[in-house]
Amino acid sequence: MNEDRRFLEDLSEPLMLHAALVRSPCAHGELLGIDAPRLPHSYALIKAGDIPGKNRLDAFGRAMPVLADDELSYKGEAIAIAVGPDRFAVEKLAGDCVVRFREDTPVFAYEKFSSDQLEAKRTAVVGDPDAAFESAAHIVEGVYRTGRQEHWYAEPHGALARFAYDKLEISVATQWPFHVRRTVASVLGVKPEDVVVLPCEIGTHLDGKLWYPSLVAAFAAVAAVVSKRPVRILFTRGEDARFSPKRPAVTIRHRAAVGPMGELIALESRAVVDIGAASPFAEEIIDRLCLGSFGAYRCPHIRVEGFAVRTNTPPAGPFAGFGLAQAFFAIERHADRIAETVGADPVEWRQSHALGKSDRLASGALLKENVPSAELMDSVITMSDYRRKWSSYELMRHSRAGKEGRRKDGPLRGIGISFAYQGNGFLSTGTESGSYSVETTLEKDGTLEIRTSAVCGSRETAALWRRTASELLALDDEAVRLAPNRTDAVPDSGPSSLSRNVTVVTKLIERCCAAIRKQRFRDPLPITVKRSYRSPKSAEWDGIRMEGLPFSLFSWAAAVVEVEIDPVDYEPKVRGVWLSVDGGRILSDRKARSSLTTGVLHSIGWATRERAVLSDGAYDLQEMLSYDLAVPSEAPPVRIDFTWNDSSVPKGIGELPFSCVPAALVQAVSQAAGRGLGEIPIDAAAIRDALEEE
Repeated sequence: MNEDRRFLEDLSEPLMLHAALVRSPCAHGELLGIDAPRLPHSYALIKAGDIPGKNRLDAFGRAMPVLADDELSYKGEAIAIAVGPDRFAVEKLAGDCVVRFREDTPVFAYEKFSSDQLEAKRTAVVGDPDAAFESAAHIVEGVYRTGRQEHWYAEPHGALARFAYDKLEISVATQWPFHVRRTVASVLGVKPEDVVVLPCEIGTHLDGKLWYPSLVAAFAAVAAVVSKRPVRILFTRGEDARFSPKRPAVTIRHRAAVGPMGELIALESRAVVDIGAASPFAEEIIDRLCLGSFGAYRCPHIRVEGFAVRTNTPPAGPFAGFGLAQAFFAIERHADRIAETVGADPVEWRQSHALGKSDRLASGALLKENVPSAELMDSVITMSDYRRKWSSYELMRHSRAGKEGRRKDGPLRGIGISFAYQGNGFLSTGTESGSYSVETTLEKDGTLEIRTSAVCGSRETAALWRRTASELLALDDEAVRLAPNRTDAVPDSGPSSLSRNVTVVTKLIERCCAAIRKQRFRDPLPITVKRSYRSPKSAEWDGIRMEGLPFSLFSWAAAVVEVEIDPVDYEPKVRGVWLSVDGGRILSDRKARSSLTTGVLHSIGWATRERAVLSDGAYDLQEMLSYDLAVPSEAPPVRIDFTWNDSSVPKGIGELPFSCVPAALVQAVSQAAGRGLGEIPIDAAAIRDALEEE
């Protein structure tokens, strides 16, 4: 982990060439050829046939081409690489190339799909849902949709490839350096050890730089090998916004069988996710969608179907929340609909159905740890004054019903609550089947070096690791350093995603230091210790059958969101957000609060304003450049409470706002507008329609 990482824009090499992509103008068809203008000296056009190794990116049992060779799958797909000494001339050259193709009929719809579009499918049945529905006092149905969301990185995607003696070095902003190394080596047809990856500054990534940087690095590597010169490729802001992976669109249909007292007897769920033309994380996302479809609640009879569907649109990919966020939005909104149907208080319904210790998940796995649902909800209710506000806003909602001129009464207000969990680590065996390691060395001069390929999004994580080691070994913080992060000098610590930097890497550092502490006074220095992690057998997950314990650790949270709607422009304004979190042992209070507050901001953006809209299978350039990004200066007041437990292991918490906040926010808007809403991002038009139908 190099704390002096720079952005790719700041890196250059002597005699460096620039690269730009020739992209498909066709959403679906056959590539017939590329007609390029006359190439000046030192310029070249690299096609699929020029790739020295395999023309594909392999990840998690899925493969996609690096450069399209014959089949075109979406507008903007890379089909050639233009290379030359002047960046702007190279970009013009790429734009002047004429792509010849035979166009086929593209498919953009995902909710209704054919078998040819199906990338992954999940089905599971628990109990006897058919009999439960026959005996139900109420049947509650609902359809919930969540939209695409752009990451909007601090720097667009890019990579720099350069030669270092007999190695090829790759500088790239990535969460997974060793996946970049494996991909580039495969594309070049060389041994992984011949490729060295050096992570650049990554900034706030929201899990968007897991697999796509490997593809971009492959572009730079191929261009460097073919041209025998250093090559840098750096997307323009518009190019990145139009063609890099987004949070996928999801539609979930729920049908619940409810007893006369409001008890949840059975639940049917059907989730469909649009993964675009390809998504290496399709299995992971659909597993999480299906698992999260039942929320954090008990239900004896279950039927779930999940479908990952291909369309002729740019690839979708991971985004913070990773499928659980979309699933929790749907089930939490459905919980509100059930409570309203049976006339129950939303909080009381949740508390009476929330999972607890010794309950079983929908997968059949037994929960062995305490689930502090009551404590979390009581805490967030007290902090926000939820009960008084909810009762008051309910009275105002009922008094407005049918009243003419109600919009002149002033701002409309509402408040909502939600409850969710975060599963720590990956479900897919494609990411956790290997052994991931951290190595430490106590030197003769008493300093400690930590070697890990884990990539931090902030300096606070690096400081946390140093402090953890210094406290365990009674060293000054200055005596602990992190080795420069390069794949030829550090072990593979796995992907820096889903809070693994906290739950896996920090634990490995602690284990290394504990081993050194036992040896330091009986063995000569230097002492080097390596410790590894492999998913425990008990945590194995059968995604096909939807059986087993999906996660080794669970974090829990309850959220309350209060909103105000201007009856003139119908824009929702968030007045406050309250979070109560069980994140195990909190290693850094400051970092934990900062992570949650950042998550709250981005989840509010996803729920209210951030729209990545496809038109004819592509993202419009002007719309993406005017993307309405949530910014820190507009953040509402956020209050956070932790259920402290210093004896517990640290758990991940960064995904929790995405699973809690959107549902609570839309419930608050629904109360203010007087009509249940089930789609995000929610906009002024939807609120206006709800008020007119109230």
